[in-house]
Amino acid sequence: MTEGEQALASELLPRPERTPDALRSALARLAPHRLDEMDRQKNEVFQLAARHGSLGPVRGWMTIWAGEAEIERRPDLLTRRRAAEREVQTLDRDDPAWRAAMDELSAILTEARAATA
Repeated sequence: MTEGEQALASELLPRPERTPDALRSALARLAPHRLDEMDRQKNEVFQLAARHGSLGPVRGWMTIWAGEAEIERRPDLLTRRRAAEREVQTLDRDDPAWRAAMDELSAILTEARAATA
């Protein structure tokens, strides 16, 4: 990411804390259409955590959604993800470009999650 892109991302929305409320608030501003998905998954992992007496599912949920907020707040990652998703949806799975697009999606998630760790 260039300095200009970093400045733009910082101006748009600061990186939220890794708490359920902060992540939800950030997503409400960045991608409100994803709130139902986030809430549904949160409810599922909290039930799973309670059933097994473990915070592991909650930590995993926060890692996933911190990464999603990071992608949504950073224009460079969001642009890359949209382009890769378009290729995955339109290319044939036998096309080597489809595999490259899947690898790009994985790299984007890894970068976003590492940035919020």
